[in-house]
Amino acid sequence: MKRKLIVAGCAGLFLLSASLVAAAKPAALKSLTICTEASPDGFDVVQYNALVTTNASADLIFNGLVAFDEATSKVVPALAEKWDVSADGLSYTFYLRQNVHFHTRGIFKPSRAFNADDVAFTFDRMLNPANPWHKVAGPSGFPHAQSLQLPERVQAIQKLGPNTIRFTLKKPDATFLSVLTMGFASIYSAEYADQLLKANRFSDFNLEPVGTGPFKLRNYQRDALIRYDRNPQYWGARPQIDQLIYAITPDPAVRAQRLNAGECQVSLSPRPQDVSAARADQVLKIVEAPGFMTAFVALNTQHKPLDNKKVRQAINLAFDRSNYLNTLFNGTALPASNPYPPGTWSYAQNLQPWPHNIARAKQLLAEAGYPKGFETVIWTRPTGSTLNPNPQTGAELLQADLEKIGIKAQVRIVEWGELIREAKQGAHDLLFMGWAGDNGDPDNFLTPQFSCAAVRSGTNFARFCQPELDNLIAQAKVTTDQARRTQLYLAAQKIIYDEALWIPIGHPKVTALTRGNIVGYRVSPFGRQNFTAVSVN
Repeated sequence: MKRKLIVAGCAGLFLLSASLVAAAKPAALKSLTICTEASPDGFDVVQYNALVTTNASADLIFNGLVAFDEATSKVVPALAEKWDVSADGLSYTFYLRQNVHFHTRGIFKPSRAFNADDVAFTFDRMLNPANPWHKVAGPSGFPHAQSLQLPERVQAIQKLGPNTIRFTLKKPDATFLSVLTMGFASIYSAEYADQLLKANRFSDFNLEPVGTGPFKLRNYQRDALIRYDRNPQYWGARPQIDQLIYAITPDPAVRAQRLNAGECQVSLSPRPQDVSAARADQVLKIVEAPGFMTAFVALNTQHKPLDNKKVRQAINLAFDRSNYLNTLFNGTALPASNPYPPGTWSYAQNLQPWPHNIARAKQLLAEAGYPKGFETVIWTRPTGSTLNPNPQTGAELLQADLEKIGIKAQVRIVEWGELIREAKQGAHDLLFMGWAGDNGDPDNFLTPQFSCAAVRSGTNFARFCQPELDNLIAQAKVTTDQARRTQLYLAAQKIIYDEALWIPIGHPKVTALTRGNIVGYRVSPFGRQNFTAVSVN
């Protein structure tokens, strides 16, 4: 009997110990894996203009002074809790959120909270060529800051106190607040910059980013994966997941396979056929929204014979848009005639997509002095995206259309990073490209794509600088009267259309596929990513 009591006592002790161990064991980390379509250029988002880079850096690691609320279409507080605008529209005073902390990373541990010094550094770096951090962008400068003409627009940035900063503009600017919602306006740590400067470690700003955002970069393997950890000190709504993984998967067919196998829970930029297959799948969900974006082919007006308007018009007439949209988008994109989508205020309803008219195209080529056509090169990326689901097929369709009017086009497939670098220098002839706006304002398309400043910064892929068009875009910024801005933008769209600077292709839906256990994921009309409210059941 005594022995039985001892055994029973030991069993009870074992059960009690096991329960204590179970209670002490930390809960399993909640992880979310996203199958993305390409590697980012880096994490110093101000240096780059590709959406894939914004999604990997600005939307996760950083915050701006303000943000754009897609539900209300309004600019809302972020690192700035509130702001004042002077009666003359020239001064914007921002009152900063307190007790916000930058990430600790590697050699850097912040000694203070975020303050006005960080805002001043962030913008001085972009606007002041004498700033030692300005040189990292190279001779073209910072693409968004340059194309949006911020150096010409901002008169001064003045720190009024530890948590108050004022921007003084040279003239009123109706787009200034909305510009600050863009990824390139992410706020950087001045203290981290000073530490890297003293150590001569400039590249760490791009490779070892430090921000105030909801996630911290853990590691990055180019063309493979990016790992992020939840920021435990985040000032905003706590992310529902502990770890975020970007599984870089350029082939859309492989993204679909990995989603089906459960290797990722969200797949970005799916092919139309994968969306159709998901409709019949009980395990997958389709998440979509109309995109504030445009797929297009830019015609480099600095290259002969594309400098001739009649040649550009002939190319537009040769392009079979309906065939292209049916083949590549399978009904998931609206045909485009203008730089930004229908439904945007100031959209020119009277401008219809160029018709498919081979006879008229040949006539225009002959009038331009090219009755037998000419040779050119079509540039495109190797892997698919929301704005270009099948790059090689799309380029070959255009190639076949141009052949019908005597234009012999070679298709050149260029890796994404090199494509952007070369295109910003104007190396291309015809360039398959896409543009996604950040905030619903027409200027978000017109200034970066058609202003003279954007030729210098490289984002104007048509390389077209015309004083009349440039003046219309500039005038529209200095008035807050939306009716007046609309008239100016209608006139600008007419010039862009008549000059045939693009082959406008389409305005696609933004679509993602998710596993059925994903809750809270929404796609953005701007193509940007927000995972703070996403949970895995």
